[in-house]
Amino acid sequence: MTGSASAGGRRLCMVVHSRYPVGETRVQREAQALVAGGWDVSVLCLRGPGEPATETVDGVFVRRLPVDRNRGRGLGAQLVEYLTFFFLALAALTTWHLRRRFDLVHIHNLPDFLVFSALPAKLTGASVVLDLHDLMPEFFMARTGESATSPKVRLVALQERLSCGFADHVITVTEGWRETLATRGVRKDKTSVVMNLADPAVFGSPLPKEPHDPDELRLLYHGTFAHRYGVDLLVAAVADLRRRIPRIELRLLGDGELRDSLIEQIGTLGLHEQIHMSDGFLEATALPAHIAWADLGLVPNRADVFTNGILPTKLLEYVALGTPVVVARTETVADYFSDDMVAFYPPGDLDALIKAIEDLHRHPDKARALSTAALRFDETHRWELAARSYLETLERLRT
Repeated sequence: MTGSASAGGRRLCMVVHSRYPVGETRVQREAQALVAGGWDVSVLCLRGPGEPATETVDGVFVRRLPVDRNRGRGLGAQLVEYLTFFFLALAALTTWHLRRRFDLVHIHNLPDFLVFSALPAKLTGASVVLDLHDLMPEFFMARTGESATSPKVRLVALQERLSCGFADHVITVTEGWRETLATRGVRKDKTSVVMNLADPAVFGSPLPKEPHDPDELRLLYHGTFAHRYGVDLLVAAVADLRRRIPRIELRLLGDGELRDSLIEQIGTLGLHEQIHMSDGFLEATALPAHIAWADLGLVPNRADVFTNGILPTKLLEYVALGTPVVVARTETVADYFSDDMVAFYPPGDLDALIKAIEDLHRHPDKARALSTAALRFDETHRWELAARSYLETLERLRT
């Protein structure tokens, strides 16, 4: 039960309440950067249907615990799922660490309190990193509609503060969220940023597109199916656009709590020929072919306290491969991209979304100009530099 061959005994275990390698591209990208840097990497994760309990994936040893996501769960059921995984991870990690002596344990949220599964490992010498993919108070407020002053949100904020205090180092995904953590008492010298940048090994350079056809339009969304991500708006947009664009197709690649609702919506609108949905999340290596196929990539997030703070990975993957993007103008996206790089529209505005899609379809030169200008983002934000900084941070924690 070992991962990749390590240099100098550098052993690290990642714990993530998700599947691996599908489910969380960020985890896979960081794990592979560690393997390339000479680390022996293991992952504790969920086990989906048909997945083996253990296997080695691209040099990463994966151990899957007997828990899987329950799509469409309520908050109570989700908490039970979190706690079940927490206690199984605590037992598995402790046993594993006593045999292998990990130098570092890298915990990915959600939930934040999963970091305490590393308590025995920390007490016996391992350093602990907490990787905040999402800020849990904002995530909870967006999902429940609770205000920041409600007792429930205060409790979620408390577990975030305690989790960050327990960790030796905290990583998050944008400078904006790093600043937010600082306002909550997390020292900035204890935090760093690893952005969700496109992996150049997979999303290396723009891909050739088929010639523009005024009667055909290929649209793509990949990622989580949730109301906050506006996937239902895409279905409604296709229902309108098919009256003017005879051969329109939308691919929905992913999974999530909105799946059953989307299937019902597609059926009600009679869009089975226009919209095709994958059976679940795809591995990152399968995505470039779909992105190359698409005329436009879509990022239709609704605006709320959570989505305003994120920079969607799918947006960066579309940009890296030269696919023009129609994206909701949320706060963090607007911090990194300008109007000459992507086609913005007001979040949640279906009519504006339809107009933005149709405008780029009718003006392919404009679409190409956007995708060319968007490559400026990759010139200043490159995964190679982020990975180097990430590895240097972990090396400092190990010594």
